[in-house]
Amino acid sequence: MCLILFAYKCHPHYRLVLAANRDEFYDRPTLPLHYWQAHPDILAGQDLQAQGTWLGVTRSGRLAAITNFREPLIARGHPPSRGELVKNFLTGSDSPEEYLRKIQVVAQDYYGFNLLVGAADSLWYFSNRGSDSSPVTPGIHGISNHLMDTPWPKVVKGKAGLSRILDRDRVEEESLFQLLSDRDYPPANQLPDTGVGADWERTLSPLFITSAIYGTRSSSLVLITQDFTITVIERSFFPPSTDQAAPITRRHDFLCKGAGAG
Repeated sequence: MCLILFAYKCHPHYRLVLAANRDEFYDRPTLPLHYWQAHPDILAGQDLQAQGTWLGVTRSGRLAAITNFREPLIARGHPPSRGELVKNFLTGSDSPEEYLRKIQVVAQDYYGFNLLVGAADSLWYFSNRGSDSSPVTPGIHGISNHLMDTPWPKVVKGKAGLSRILDRDRVEEESLFQLLSDRDYPPANQLPDTGVGADWERTLSPLFITSAIYGTRSSSLVLITQDFTITVIERSFFPPSTDQAAPITRRHDFLCKGAGAG
């Protein structure tokens, strides 16, 4: 993922409202949202190159999502895939706190990342380019390719948009997708300097990214109500160069196992 916007424990009807965009090279092979054959409790897309995922949930209410930390000048060997950090949490049984404690021991083996992991009534955050792992505080948060709530334009704009959507009793799913589809470029003087050059900084600056070779491949929503009903929706997009322009939307609704335990 390259953008995760989420509201945690700050809405009367929802424990969590999460809206995220996955940005990736168009030629990287991917499976869309589905229940994994080898792990039937996991609902997630799948990166076929490294066999991990960027965002997923389980029937028991475990959730994990990751973004890359942008640091183009860092390069070394063949580090493990960051997508395995999401997969391993979803397939495991450690609490979010326990899992991140173990991850911190090997975190520097990976390129930079931001990792969210949650289960039942707990949500934790860790970046191997930041400080120790910590529980997420109630409120509206945003993660792009720097630390959580770093005020990049897309994060500031996304959090403000999510706040407006949450003013209603029931969150309108299409309003979340509309927010994630924002293609407007912020002013050049507001862009960060992450070492990729001015042209790429601009290309990567909208909430929804488009270019000839890289862009937003999918938008995902995860809604968890106070009674632990979980809705997961993924909208997949095709490269601008293809004839198929209409996105494909996949939806799953379920009551998580052990609902109410938290």
